[in-house]
Amino acid sequence: MSPHSQPPALVVCAHGTRDPAGRAAVRAVVDEVAALLPEVAVHEAFVDVHSPFVADVVAGLPSGEPLSGVVVPLLLAGGFHVHVDIAQAVAARTDVVATPALGPDDRLVDVVLDRLLVSGAPAGGVVVLAPAGSSDERAQADSAEVAGRVARRWGAPVLLAYAAGPQPAVADAVREAQEAGGGAPVTVASYLLAPGFFQGRLETSGADVVTGPVLPDPRVAEIVIDRYRAAVSAAG
Repeated sequence: MSPHSQPPALVVCAHGTRDPAGRAAVRAVVDEVAALLPEVAVHEAFVDVHSPFVADVVAGLPSGEPLSGVVVPLLLAGGFHVHVDIAQAVAARTDVVATPALGPDDRLVDVVLDRLLVSGAPAGGVVVLAPAGSSDERAQADSAEVAGRVARRWGAPVLLAYAAGPQPAVADAVREAQEAGGGAPVTVASYLLAPGFFQGRLETSGADVVTGPVLPDPRVAEIVIDRYRAAVSAAG
């Protein structure tokens, strides 16, 4: 890229939600990224629920070689939406690339641990890490990796359960942990990006403590920018 050329555009691609608080949380990340990268055209996009859809946003990017755009999934794990939806959206554009999902990343582990502390989760108590859930085994593996990292830092078992999709469901995992622990407190650590329907499921799971979602947190914007810069660097 010459000193006077426009840097590649950044498309921040989230899942999409009907929840106004969830939409606001995603919008805040996009705005934060744009403020931190004032020289870059930053676009918001979604894979589901509502527009602007990622395929349309990518199709509307101006052409340029070797790289005119980078799509960064605003998703915590690399499941179907990353490997199929976003991959298909960039497949026809040799000048647009997609990065991996946000996680696993130790900064996300830090956020989860911070939420546990703020929520008053009992030190050393059982924790259930609760992502949204995905039928894609790659997403499940990403979430399991994060659960393992949280457990090592927390110093106690961290179970993995899901707000939807794969088993065990969060409510079942909470009940089984409470029964096995003789009524000892069980905390659900939300591994959801933003408020919405799935966060509501966690809050009605029967856990003694439920943490808030990952957002808002400035470390999410940092990861997005790191993914973008790594893709630009790789493209030369």
